[in-house]
Amino acid sequence: MSASDRVRPVPAVIAVVVRDRRFLLVRRANPPDRGRWGFPGGRIEPGETVIAAVRREVREETAVTIEPIVPFTTVDVIDRDDDGDLRHHFVLIAVLCRWIAGEGAAADDALETGWFTLDEIAALGPAASAAVDTVAAQALAMIARD
Repeated sequence: MSASDRVRPVPAVIAVVVRDRRFLLVRRANPPDRGRWGFPGGRIEPGETVIAAVRREVREETAVTIEPIVPFTTVDVIDRDDDGDLRHHFVLIAVLCRWIAGEGAAADDALETGWFTLDEIAALGPAASAAVDTVAAQALAMIARD
């Protein structure tokens, strides 16, 4: 049995927190995206709802208070080693969230936090986690329709 056969997809959440057309991002402290900027989030605990997981993860990583609105897309994060064997497979459920309070303070597995416009996210290039720019653009499109 190869390592790829033992890896199972892990359900996780990402909080797409919008405040004045800016997005809350964290710079990750742990693999697989160590050092990259992405949305706050993490694994869904057994018995925990998607909404509860989003609230918990944002509070733990940033101390920001949010109101989850709606899950709106998913992102597969698949990481392979140099031989092509699967190391990680996360299925990230993106949840649009409204900012309520707090500026953001890095905690838990975040090195730092920041509020970024869509253009600033695009400028991050490889310093951003996969699909951050695409997910942010989808969120802004949803907000514009409301």
